[in-house]
Amino acid sequence: MTTRCGFAAIIGAPNAGKSTLVNALVGSKIAIVTPKVQTTRMPVRGVAIRGETEIVFVDTPGIFKPRRRLDRAMVSSAWAGANDADAIVLIVDAPDLVAQPDGLAARDTYAIVEKLKENRARAALVLNKIDGMKRTDLLPLIERLKDEAVFEQVFVISALKGDSVEDVAAWCASKMPEGPWLFPEDQIGDISSRLLAAEITREKIYLRLHDELPYASAVETEKWEERKDGSVRIDQTIYVQRDGQKAIVLGKGGATIKKIGELSRAELEEIFGRRVHLFLFVKVRENWAEEREHYREMGLEYPEDTK
Repeated sequence: MTTRCGFAAIIGAPNAGKSTLVNALVGSKIAIVTPKVQTTRMPVRGVAIRGETEIVFVDTPGIFKPRRRLDRAMVSSAWAGANDADAIVLIVDAPDLVAQPDGLAARDTYAIVEKLKENRARAALVLNKIDGMKRTDLLPLIERLKDEAVFEQVFVISALKGDSVEDVAAWCASKMPEGPWLFPEDQIGDISSRLLAAEITREKIYLRLHDELPYASAVETEKWEERKDGSVRIDQTIYVQRDGQKAIVLGKGGATIKKIGELSRAELEEIFGRRVHLFLFVKVRENWAEEREHYREMGLEYPEDTK
């Protein structure tokens, strides 16, 4: 029996639907999803089996014009994932590109296409979020992107609904080289339980405080204690940059953080299949986004200052 195994990088501008697609391809939640741009900060690998082929899907951070140190680390990580991959999938928010052909997402997308051309990379193009779109709107966008001559295949999908996602998986599987599988058949990803727990809580913070809390917040799992009754105690710290942000996360009488904890705990119990005792703490650390340790926790390279 000949087995195949390799990496497929899912790249694109922020909020194109990369994490939703990876979750759909894997068939389980391994990456958090929110309406907030640049939610994904680190490469998350999800494992899928198609026949005798194991595909390791790499959910990369959104690629955009970086401004801060964390931005630079995220974009660098995304391109590293693409450069090391056996297959590259560029996913775009089709309605956004049609509605705003000169908007930020379009500029980021075409900058990615130019970089792919520079690297002489061949990729698949995935037009996402096509629910309700008119064919007459889609065709000109497809033609414009196909003219860039970097795409072997074009897929029109809804990652959220799962429409045509298997076509993307089949194309990726066809690109995997012969070789032994890297992960056991029952393993769906390489993210640790501690890190996944932190990511789930960060997702709930974003969903609850999408319009109030700035981008610069982080969650770390400080303690993971196995209990004799099979449950687990998880202590997490939410880092923010200012006292005002701490007040927002806590909410009046602690109501907001209590709700965040309830939402996170419920999903963690579903994911881990056991009772979870979750304790959340909020700390102000003004320069957390400049500290090397946080980058190491997220699996990102720490970008040195550029002159």
